[in-house]
Formats: sequence, C-alpha cells, structure tokens
Amino acid sequence: MKRAVASAQTWWIRLFVLAVVASTVVPAPRLLELGLIAALFALGLVRPPRADRPPTDLAPPVRGRWVVLNSPGTAVPSHGVKAYGQTYAVDILRPSPDAATSIGWSWRTRRPETYPCFGEPVRAMAAGTVVRSTDRQRDHRSRDTWPTLISMMTVEAFARELGGAPFILGNHVIVEHDDGTFAAYAHLRHRSTRVRPGDRVATGDHLGDVGNTGNTSEPHLHVQLMDRARVTAAAGLPMHWPDAATDEQKDPRWSTGKPKPTALPTFPQNGQIIQA
Repeated sequence: MKRAVASAQTWWIRLFVLAVVASTVVPAPRLLELGLIAALFALGLVRPPRADRPPTDLAPPVRGRWVVLNSPGTAVPSHGVKAYGQTYAVDILRPSPDAATSIGWSWRTRRPETYPCFGEPVRAMAAGTVVRSTDRQRDHRSRDTWPTLISMMTVEAFARELGGAPFILGNHVIVEHDDGTFAAYAHLRHRSTRVRPGDRVATGDHLGDVGNTGNTSEPHLHVQLMDRARVTAAAGLPMHWPDAATDEQKDPRWSTGKPKPTALPTFPQNGQIIQA
C-alpha cells in the first residue's frame, strides 16, 4: 500500500496545488478545506518502504578522472531526500580548472558546452535490458550564480515537481539488470541516447552522453540503483564501484568535510577524485 501511494506522488502534489487554489475561489467549510489540503500534502510525502540489502558491485558509469558529489559516502540519503529512488544516488563530474571560482550574483550563465564533462560517454554499469530511454529535452544553461540557483531551487523546482519525474531526471536511461535491480542515468545530453527500450546492453556499453537537462545546476551525471523501474515507486539501493580507484586528493569545491554517521563507508566521499 505504501509503495502504491508513493508511486502517485506527482498526482498528490498536483491535487494539493489544485486544492489550495480551489480553496480561494470555491466556497466550502473551512475545516473541510484544511483537512483536504493537509491530507493531500501528507500523501505527497509518502515514500516507498526501505529495501535493506548490501551494496551491489557495479562497473563505474564513466571512464577517466572524475569528482564525486552528493555522495552516499558522505551521507544517506545522499541528496537529502528518499524521493524518486535516490537514497543512495550520486552525482559525478570532471575536475574543472576553475573549481575554486566563487558563486557570484550575476544573472549571466554559461553554455553547457563550456563544461569539461559535457558530452562525455555514459556507460552501462552492468548487463541488462533497457526499460526506458528519453532524450528530447534540450540542454539548458548553467544555474551557477546565486540568483539562478535560488530560482532553480524554488520556481523551477516547483514547476518540475508538477511536471513529474521526467522533468526532474531530464533525459535519462533506465536499465534492468539481470539480478532484478534497476539503474537510472539522468541529466543526459539532448539527442544523445544510443539505446531504446527492449535493447540488451553489456557492461560498459555506451548509453548516452553527459548533459545538462532536468533539475541540474551544471552538466554532470546523476546515477542511482533502485528496486523498481518507476522512480516514484522505487526504493534506492546501495552500490559499490570496486574498479574505481579513489585518490586521496579532494576537490575543494565539492568537499563537505567528514562523513555523517549514516554514510556508506564503501563509497567515495564528497569531493573525492576517482579514476575509473
């Protein structure tokens, strides 16, 4: 029941907004209005039951030198919430020569092509069958200044929540592995996916390219392991990249200090550089 309620998360959010708007224009008992609004809000917060299992060994989804951020190696849930199957999700991008650049107050943003990881190949972490593949959304400019970051986390985030998971993940591929787990690769480049639903992929196959679509401030790859294909109904699962060598060096732009007690000890921490 809990998973079924969670799978309709987007609709609970939409109905909540509709109920709030309706309460301002349609006469109704105040207690009834407040009760309905509170119930819809509560339903929108329901998450799938937790799936307890040890980390799954997978191949890294990229090749070369990368930086880890929003990592389960620092805290779980890694992105602050368990919604959309991202309890153990991780973001990765290339080290940048201007990594120490501070965030300013300008409205001027950068084209995605100016980031070193934009267009880099994204590879399958394990063999399986593609169950979802989308690449129609266009890559947007960065959200790496305070005004654009605030806009992304408020107005844009609200609009994407109403739009549903596809607008949060952006262009993405979901692969069902042979062990029954599912991997999601998100924020892919416009028109870059090389696979379609039903295709078989082997470990290391090129699925698409790193892009800047969906809920993202700059080009990077968001990847997660789940127990279901539908992200609103999925519980996040821990993973391990045994073939990725971890460098002791940290990127100061993304390092967030010591890991929390909830952290996954087998995964790199925020700011750590890996060689895949």
